[in-house]
Amino acid sequence: MKLAVVLMTLGGLGLALWLVLTNNTGAIFGAFAAVGWGLLAITLVRLLILFLCGTGWSLLLRRQVSLPLSAYLSVRYIREAINVMLPVASVGGDIAGVRLITFWGVPAGLAGASILVDLLLQASGQAVFAAMGALLLAQVAGAEALVGWVLSGLGVAAIALIGFYLVQRLGGVDLMERTIARLLALLARSAAAGRPLGLDAGLRAIWADPWAVAWAFVLHLLAWLVGVLEIWIALAAMGYPGSLFAAAIIESLGQALRGAASAVPGALGVQEGGFVVLGHLLGIDPETAIALSLVKRVPDIVLGLPGLLGWYWLESRRGAIAPASLGE
Repeated sequence: MKLAVVLMTLGGLGLALWLVLTNNTGAIFGAFAAVGWGLLAITLVRLLILFLCGTGWSLLLRRQVSLPLSAYLSVRYIREAINVMLPVASVGGDIAGVRLITFWGVPAGLAGASILVDLLLQASGQAVFAAMGALLLAQVAGAEALVGWVLSGLGVAAIALIGFYLVQRLGGVDLMERTIARLLALLARSAAAGRPLGLDAGLRAIWADPWAVAWAFVLHLLAWLVGVLEIWIALAAMGYPGSLFAAAIIESLGQALRGAASAVPGALGVQEGGFVVLGHLLGIDPETAIALSLVKRVPDIVLGLPGLLGWYWLESRRGAIAPASLGE
């Protein structure tokens, strides 16, 4: 497993470097530099996205525990930092999130269940967002083949999401429960691997509040839509003003590609290549497309490093955190 991660990381990095070196490197960094203070605005947009996601997660547990919103926002921020900064296939941060939210006294089964539902809603929102992007891309001349591939991928994703939903609603979470328990034991350096968490009971409690689930989905979908602003700000600074149409296509399908390539740490190289393909269809030169991908990585690093430090800090304060009051 470790060797596979190393090989995928090196392969992705090699692809990214190849794309940079085989195009006009000066133009790439010139386009990147043109964004200037726009990088700050893009980072603030990313913080807004995390706020929406954290708030959506908090709704799922509104009946079961009484926690300050800051707890959810802090842990959601750390979840994201781990997923984008460490080679954990975009799920390690969520496993860590289960452990971290228990520091406030949330039962492990309820914490794990909330993460599973949150991930389902996040992925469902992304699927809807990608479908919107495909509809927009269908208006672009010469994009028919790519639209077909996107729709095929969305079909597979829909089947997977329905399966994930049915597992949560109809039972059958035993394998997930054992896996999460083992990973939590590794994080805690404990010998308690395999201990039952009570995911079934937690899932039943969360799904018993359909309005909370619905609003959480709306917030996740809104978060995906807000992400379009990151691309729009960057494109405007690079000399493509008023390109909201292009920004929506690049963000929606770029995120879908990044999700599909989650096995490659940070989707290195994959994101850059995808941006070049989409940019070509939208009349954006390869140098600008690559620079755009690099701009998207700035908030990952700027927010990711403090997030990793926050993880360490939160682990060190575990015993000092006031426990939540349990509800229904």
